Amino acid sequence: MTNQTKSLRSLIKRKKFITMPSGYDALTARMIETAGFDVAYAGGFVTGGATCISEPMLTMTEQLQVAGDMANAVKIPVVVDGGAGWGEPLHTMRTVRETIRAGVAGIHIEDQLFPKRAHYHTYVAHNIPIKEYRDKIRLACEQRDELDKDFVIIARSDACRIQGYKEAIKRVNLAAEHGADMSLIFPRTDKEAASAPRDSDIPTIYVISRGNRDKRPIYTYAQLADMGYAGVIDATLSICVNFHYTKIMLAEIKSTGAFSGMTEKDFVAARQGIEDMIGLDDYYRIESATVEKLDRPKKAKR
Repeated sequence: MTNQTKSLRSLIKRKKFITMPSGYDALTARMIETAGFDVAYAGGFVTGGATCISEPMLTMTEQLQVAGDMANAVKIPVVVDGGAGWGEPLHTMRTVRETIRAGVAGIHIEDQLFPKRAHYHTYVAHNIPIKEYRDKIRLACEQRDELDKDFVIIARSDACRIQGYKEAIKRVNLAAEHGADMSLIFPRTDKEAASAPRDSDIPTIYVISRGNRDKRPIYTYAQLADMGYAGVIDATLSICVNFHYTKIMLAEIKSTGAFSGMTEKDFVAARQGIEDMIGLDDYYRIESATVEKLDRPKKAKR
């Protein structure tokens, strides 16, 4: 077990509402931690976007490289989007093993076809039979129990989009019977969203997909906590904000040769903030006590 998995398990046991903003590299993970959040999220959409590959084309190693980099940069737990487990039950077991070895504290595993199709982004789900999903979750939980019982497995179902709400609840409750710690579905209406925490047999996570085009409801964190959700994944937040403001900045500097969005004082503060966040002062201290000290010219004796 690791401190991160123990921390995540403790948050669940304490029934504290867990907020998980998305990140896509070590710096965004550390910014999430520094802002005071308890958990960071390494999502498929943000990794796919940041790498210009797209989520359905990501390999397990590509996704876990990002999630592992995030986890190793912070002390808070990181939860990763494990997609469809990158294969059948046997492959899903390996995914759990590699996720634990990467230092990541939790994973959500879904009931979609593997390999995923690009049409996933048009909100077309291709769900596997419920018995196959059951086997994936069951063996994923067995692998968890063998390596780190505090590691958290979130059962995700995309069935709301195709078979409907009742089927999605049926699937995550079946996953709960086989050891899943939390559930995650995609309610299509306010009524479904309000019902999900009550109908699920295990604590339920809500996914906020800002900018979604299928009109899924978006709520504040406080509203979700009031509904009874155990936590929230803010799945697209960081990359969409970065894209929006970086695009504006590049357009302005291309057009005018200057950038008015930040003052020079702002840039000094931002650069200093990055240096502080990555720990440059500690590096300076070590070098000053070792190689820099040795390289300094000695004063001539009088």
